[in-house]
Amino acid sequence: MTIGIVPDSEHRGLVARLPATLRGLALLARFDRPIGWWLLFWPGAWGVALAGGAATRWPLILWILVGSIAMRGAGCVYNDIVDRDLDARVARTALRPIPSGLVSLRTAWLWLVALSLVGLVVLVQLRPLAAAVALASLAPVAAYPFMKRITWWPQAWLGLVFSWAALVGWSETAGDLSAPVWWLYLGAILWVIGYDTIYALQDREDDALIGVRSSALRMGRRVRGGVAGFYAGALLAWGLAIWSVRPDPLAVAALVPAAVHLGWQVATLRPDDGAGALARFRSNRFAGLLLFLAFLVVGLSR
Repeated sequence: MTIGIVPDSEHRGLVARLPATLRGLALLARFDRPIGWWLLFWPGAWGVALAGGAATRWPLILWILVGSIAMRGAGCVYNDIVDRDLDARVARTALRPIPSGLVSLRTAWLWLVALSLVGLVVLVQLRPLAAAVALASLAPVAAYPFMKRITWWPQAWLGLVFSWAALVGWSETAGDLSAPVWWLYLGAILWVIGYDTIYALQDREDDALIGVRSSALRMGRRVRGGVAGFYAGALLAWGLAIWSVRPDPLAVAALVPAAVHLGWQVATLRPDDGAGALARFRSNRFAGLLLFLAFLVVGLSR
């Protein structure tokens, strides 16, 4: 049986000191859990770095960060609106603002619009190609909350969504959508499937009871091997992305620190330890930094 499940809304730190309404809005956008926007941000920063623009286009990286915070928040609000009935039946999510009554459905919709307007401000900073790429993400984002009802692999759809910023960062910097960014994007998708499978370990019992599907349930006892396979595939794709930019074994070796970290996640993963799974999931913000440094070195030495 899964143990150590961490509630989705813990009311800690500065968020806990806010008035009830503001606290509900902050929790709804997951401002108390920055891991989400870090994971959305890193692929965009990788795209800029691998394209060689980290030094000259650093304001773009900051805009991607702002956009990641706003749009991750908007995505969470939309997801909670769609999933409000399911959330009320899962131990980890029952205290989310909508099912708990802290935020009304009408207020949630207004908050979604406000966060989307921040995303629009970021969008107008981009050139036409990158702006078009960013807008194209809206359809898969809108479809994501329904994937857990129709497929055992909602994590794969999340990978498409959470990796999209790589396409935006690269296209804005390089002015195209050439081969390296597609390898980068594929690697990010596989990485997301791996880490979100780890995250889904917390909910396996509840998900099974209410009929929600996930890769963690689908893989069952083979979950560690599955995560290892997705991480290995991600490293291979990232290696090909680097090779496409600079065909040099030493350049590909820049991935070694990230590979060691991902290997540590798999080696120490205990599928029945919910708190441990959450800690390894959260450690991917550090994995994202290691990968950014790898792509930075390669991009600057093109």
